[in-house]
Amino acid sequence: MKDSVYLTFDDGPHPEVTGKVLQILKNYSVRATFFCVGDNLRKHPGTYQEVLAHGHQTGNHTFHHLNGWKVRTREYMKDVALCSEYVSGNLFRPPYGRLTLRQMMQLRKQYRIIMWTVLSGDFDKHLDPDQCLDNALNIKGKGDIVIFHDSLKAQKNMLNALPLFIEECLNRGYTFRLL
Repeated sequence: MKDSVYLTFDDGPHPEVTGKVLQILKNYSVRATFFCVGDNLRKHPGTYQEVLAHGHQTGNHTFHHLNGWKVRTREYMKDVALCSEYVSGNLFRPPYGRLTLRQMMQLRKQYRIIMWTVLSGDFDKHLDPDQCLDNALNIKGKGDIVIFHDSLKAQKNMLNALPLFIEECLNRGYTFRLL
């Protein structure tokens, strides 16, 4: 959609990090989509309920954050099903963006598979927050899907880049939409 940006977060929920993300989003009246890891949902159900209470969308990101290229389809699908016991909705994002054709074909029967067009790189310890912001701002605003991570590994870069990213998008006239 013209002048729209879809803001997404992977790997949470994490009580320390996701709560800060929710506050930033609230400050700017922005809603986002959170692709949740089932094991984190199991450990932090209250944080997941907070995400939902703030009006955000959620999706399945497998239970154990599996790389689809490294596991058999049967194991992968069992892990997705286990995650679905904790997260509602029909959205799915494969961890690392990796899944096999067979996995994709099976998932498409039940889920909308959502990839991304812009990767912030907030998880990369070799990048600093300014580089993550530059990466994230590599948007055209015509339905770009931007990915950040609400994880401990990404928090320094993400928490610094996220508010600046939102401000710049709003200054450019972009609208944040849910998937």
